[in-house]
Amino acid sequence: MIKRLDGSRWQALVKPAKKLSPGDTIRFGNEGKVCLLGNLDAEVEAKGQEGEVTLSFSFHGPVLDQAIADVGATPLPPYIASKRTPDDKDVSDYQTMFAANEGAVAAPTAGLHFTPALEATLKSRGVALHRLTLHVGAGTFLPVKTEETSEHKMHAEWGCITAETAAALNAARAKGGRIIAIGTTSLRLLESATTPDGEVQPFAAETSIFITPGYRFRAVDILLTNFHLPRSTLFMLVSAFSGLETMQGAYAHAISNGYRFYSYGDACLLFREKS
Repeated sequence: MIKRLDGSRWQALVKPAKKLSPGDTIRFGNEGKVCLLGNLDAEVEAKGQEGEVTLSFSFHGPVLDQAIADVGATPLPPYIASKRTPDDKDVSDYQTMFAANEGAVAAPTAGLHFTPALEATLKSRGVALHRLTLHVGAGTFLPVKTEETSEHKMHAEWGCITAETAAALNAARAKGGRIIAIGTTSLRLLESATTPDGEVQPFAAETSIFITPGYRFRAVDILLTNFHLPRSTLFMLVSAFSGLETMQGAYAHAISNGYRFYSYGDACLLFREKS
């Protein structure tokens, strides 16, 4: 499931999508088991071009939410799910301490490095933590298949920066402080909400910002992020932030020293290229 459309309809990714047609019924759960009042069925209403389908479920509202929780599993990234089946610990392990609202299809994994103890240590050293929301969508992780990056379409994701958070960030910048984004998710939303002259504004809308080398950063000075897939929009983003040569060197160092990549991997602290 990637996006709730209303009380009974969801947009979802399916594989292989070519085997489904509008009007087909999909039954979730193990055959013969009962989910709440019956089996959890969904009708395929429509199909997209990237494996996404619109599903209309037989249940509605909280009953549907409970049914999905009963028959569903944590949607781990393919490079984890292909090696093992999800287990009960993933519900808590694949979740950051900052999580508050449902909506993301994947964890913003730079936040997995944080604990309440680390937050307390940062605050004791004068580092303030401010929260924002971006519902990470599937498009963030899709590989770039086009030869020209301008032809790659980024899927829209919904995000929110409150007036209180925007004011706090602007005040910190006015005092000579730096804005550190915890993950590319936070960076993308901050850049979407910032004016060309560097003022962070309240934001509650969808963004499809696509950051590639040559982009002029407005808000973020430092980025904490994990190591990303090659030919991904996220590697393009970090290359735009710190410079392609810097990132190629960093990734070569990470590989030669056995660093862990992706969601449960290691993090790096990147500084914005001065140019």
